[in-house]
Amino acid sequence: MTSDDILLSRIAANPEIFGGKPIIRGLRISVEFILSLLAQGETANAILEDFPELEPDDIRACLAYAHAVIANDRLDAVEVSQV
Repeated sequence: MTSDDILLSRIAANPEIFGGKPIIRGLRISVEFILSLLAQGETANAILEDFPELEPDDIRACLAYAHAVIANDRLDAVEVSQV
């Protein structure tokens, strides 16, 4: 298992939560939301302060997810729940 696979295992998608958008560890915080904050110039430290339930690896997992999607890599490590 690569380090990206370990990070991606923090991301899950459940059709009953946010319409199936990828979320972080079941926290109901979407990958899209974190990436949006980063794109707006928020620092990882500021995000972690605003959302104390997040861990630094959660931010890295969001970035790894975005990279995997853009690079067309396999996303096998992302858990997708079936309803």
